[in-house]
Amino acid sequence: MKKRNIAIFGYNLFSFELASRLHDDKDHEIIILDSDPDKVSQALEQGFKAAIVDYRSDESLEQIGIGRNIDIIFCCLPEDGENVFLTITARAMNSRLEIISIVDAPDSANKLIAAGANKIINPYEISARKIFSMVTRPKLTLMMDEIVFGRADLHIAEIEIPRGSKLANTRASDLHLDTQHNLILLGIVDYELGEELHFALGEQEHQLDPGDVLLVMGPSREIRAFSKEISETVEKH
Repeated sequence: MKKRNIAIFGYNLFSFELASRLHDDKDHEIIILDSDPDKVSQALEQGFKAAIVDYRSDESLEQIGIGRNIDIIFCCLPEDGENVFLTITARAMNSRLEIISIVDAPDSANKLIAAGANKIINPYEISARKIFSMVTRPKLTLMMDEIVFGRADLHIAEIEIPRGSKLANTRASDLHLDTQHNLILLGIVDYELGEELHFALGEQEHQLDPGDVLLVMGPSREIRAFSKEISETVEKH
């Protein structure tokens, strides 16, 4: 499979984290671009491919591959206005280029979309939501991070509640899968209500009946243990 060439404009804490995540992905070839020689030197010292570029110069952008072999650019320049200008210029050079830009001020988001950005990222909003999730649901946040970055034996499985199960006529909030089984309940399919999946990330109130299907996420070992526990309950009846 052909590698995707990614150019990251602007070197700062956000772009460093982004580059670090992408650096180990063999499907991507990344380059850090900045007009500040000191930042370019810093990126090189930290093991990244980097170059000095004047983002206001079409010639400079062409030299690094915009319009030719760059597939994706991340606009991580310090000012929203700079990212808007870069987006306009890059979009004019390549109509198919995927442009992702960070944004600081909320009213700049519309300007970036109008300029041709495909996606907008507000790192402050993401950080705030991440902190909230870590405080309110730390285990779920950890699991999702591990899934995204591929660091854990995590799977999603459907487990049907059999007849005679002790789960019958209980509520989803009584499961306590996170504390008792190291699992997360993602949703429930109640066939009395149809085949639609009812998401239950917060283990919302829902009466469980035989035939209901639990959509759970967690280590394969824990999933097998929970499924076996339900089956053993049936055997005792």
